[in-house]
This record gives sequence, C-alpha cells and structure tokens, in this order.
Amino acid sequence: MRSTLRTTRPSPFCVIAEAMEVLGGNGYIEEGPIARRFREAPLNSIWEGSGNIMCLDVLRAFAREPRTREVLGEVLAGAKGRDARYDRFVDELMVELGDLTDGESRARYLTQKIALAVQGAVLLAHGPDTSAQAFLASRLSIGAPAAFGTLPVSVDSGAMISRVLRL
Repeated sequence: MRSTLRTTRPSPFCVIAEAMEVLGGNGYIEEGPIARRFREAPLNSIWEGSGNIMCLDVLRAFAREPRTREVLGEVLAGAKGRDARYDRFVDELMVELGDLTDGESRARYLTQKIALAVQGAVLLAHGPDTSAQAFLASRLSIGAPAAFGTLPVSVDSGAMISRVLRL
C-alpha cells in the first residue's frame, strides 16, 4: 500500500534561508565560516547536480545494489520499538521501497523519506529525548510541508533551548 504522494519538504535552500533570517544581514556578510557557507550554498546544485539528479542517483543505488533496501532496513530497525510514529514511518517507507517501478516519479519523495527515517533513527539512538520527540512530532507526524517553526505545543522547547545554552 503506497502513501499518497505529498509535496516535498523544504529544500536545503529553505534551511539556509531560515538560518540567514535568524542571523540577520550580519550573518551573511561577515567573514566567518558560517557566512561563507551561506554564500556558497547555491553552488551545490552546480557542482553536485540538481536535487532531482541526486534523488535519481539514490534510485540507481537501489537498482545497482540489490541489498541496499535490506541494509537500509537493518539500519532503521535498530531504532524501532522506541516510538510508534517512527515505527509507522519506517514500515511505510520499506513498503514503498519494495516497488520502484514508478520510482523516477517518486524519487524526491522517497529520498526525502529515507533521509527523515535515518535522521529519526540517529536521534532516537543517540540524541536527547526532547530533541528526538520534537523531530518526530514535526517531521514524521504532521506531514508535509512541515515548515520550520511549526512544533506542536506538546514539545518541550524550553528543555531544548536550555541544552543549546549549555553547549
């Protein structure tokens, strides 16, 4: 059973635009490494190929190496059983990856879901629980487009802010 195709999550440029908005103009024009990364960000699609091409490369990896799906499933299974939202998301993803006959039309969607699943697995295994819960609530549960700044009220934002301030 395949999920309904949804719009994609924010592109890396949206992430960068959000970060630039937080830092303001000085965060863009200063000479430090963060500002340089902001200015260089649009070059990724020139050097590495557009996002669509990268997503098609992911599909080619699945076609070229038949064990790719199995290995991905093993990686994601390590975090299963810790959160029902994550478990549902991974189960759906693995079903969707089982039939790639129309993969090209779903390449971005599938690659996005793979990235979100891996991020969720890493956070569940190694991240602070408050961060993992916020990620799961905002990226795996509410559906696209999950814009930044749309965390549910139930997320303990104060605990995450306190953690950042201690770093």
